[in-house]
Amino acid sequence: MSIIIELDVMLAKRKMKLQDLARDVGITSANLSILKNGKAKAIRLETLDAICRILDCQPGDILRFSLERSNLE
Repeated sequence: MSIIIELDVMLAKRKMKLQDLARDVGITSANLSILKNGKAKAIRLETLDAICRILDCQPGDILRFSLERSNLE
């Protein structure tokens, strides 16, 4: 897939743990981990909105498009 998830980068910048973000967003740590590791096939806009509000960031800070990545898969 050519969409790269950089949630771990934003979590590090905000010095926040995945478990804390999951609690604040209202989803399980397991589901947020799936997203963080790039295994998710979709994300609800409501979830993305909550993540961006809590991390005080834009969707583009978490999601990135890369043509190189799509060529590798």
